[in-house]
Amino acid sequence: MRWRAALAALVLTALVVGAAVGLLRSAGGTGGEDRVHEVAAGLRCPACQGESVADSRSPIAAAMRQVVADQLAQGRDRAEIRRWFVQRYGPEVLAEPPARGATVLLWAVPALALLGAGYAALRTLRPRRAPARGVAARPTPAGRAARRAWWAGTAGLVSLVATVAIAAERLDRPPEQPPADPVAVTVQLARDLESQDRYAAAAQLYREALRDRPDVAIRLRLAFALLRAGDAAAAEQAAREVLAQTPDSPDGLLVLGLAQRGEHAAEAARTLRRFLAVAPEHPAAPEISRLLSAGP
Repeated sequence: MRWRAALAALVLTALVVGAAVGLLRSAGGTGGEDRVHEVAAGLRCPACQGESVADSRSPIAAAMRQVVADQLAQGRDRAEIRRWFVQRYGPEVLAEPPARGATVLLWAVPALALLGAGYAALRTLRPRRAPARGVAARPTPAGRAARRAWWAGTAGLVSLVATVAIAAERLDRPPEQPPADPVAVTVQLARDLESQDRYAAAAQLYREALRDRPDVAIRLRLAFALLRAGDAAAAEQAAREVLAQTPDSPDGLLVLGLAQRGEHAAEAARTLRRFLAVAPEHPAAPEISRLLSAGP
C-alpha cells in the first residue's frame, strides 16, 4: 500500500501545482515594481509594434509615461488611470484586456479540483481495520470499485486543471483590435499637455505627429503651441507653412501676426488687419482690434 500512498501524494502535488499556476496566471501581480512602470506596462504604445508604454523609447511613450506619473502624483490608482486612457484613446490602448469569464475559471476549477481530490483521498486512503489473525485481507467489490473511481476521478481532475490552465487565455482572448492611430493619440496627448500649460512639450509631440501625417490642422496647432511657448520665430515659420497651403486661414493669419508682433516685425500690423478682414467674427477679433488701436 505504500506505493499507492506515494502515488496519491504525487497526484495531489500535481493538483496543487496546477492550482498554483492557475492562480498566479489569473492574479498577474507585478511584485514591487515601480508604480509608473506597472501602469505603463499595461498600456500599448501606439507608435510601436508590440511594445508597451513601459518598454518603448518613442516620444509618445515618454509622454504617456509622464501622464501616468502625473496622475499617480494626483492620487489616482491604476484602474482610474487605465479608464482615463481608454476614454480618450479607446480600448485598443490597453496592452491586456480586463479579466473576464475564463479567468474566473482559473480560480474556481483548481479550488474545486483540490476539494474533490482531498475528499477522495480521505475516503480512499484512510486507515482500515486490521483483519483478524489467520484471515487473509481481500478487497471487497465495493472497495475495488471505490479505488477505481478514485483513480479515474483523480486523473480526470488533473486533466481538467491542466486543460483550463493552458486554454483559458485563448478562451478569454477578445477579438483582435486594430492598433490605436498613433497620430490621433499623439495629437490628443499634445492637447492634454496644452491644457496643463506645457506648451513646449506639446509642440514636440505635434512635430512627432507631423512626421507621420503632414496635416494642416496639426501644423496649425503646432504654431499655436510654439507661440504660447514663447518661440515666436518657430511659430512664424509654422504659420507660414499653414498659409502656404491655405492662404486665407484665419487662425494661420492670427498666429503669424502675433508671432511677428512678438518679434517686433513691421509687417505685424498688416498681417493682423488682413486677419480682421478675413474673419471679422472670429472670437479673437475684438482683442486684435484693441491691440491695433493701441499701437505697437
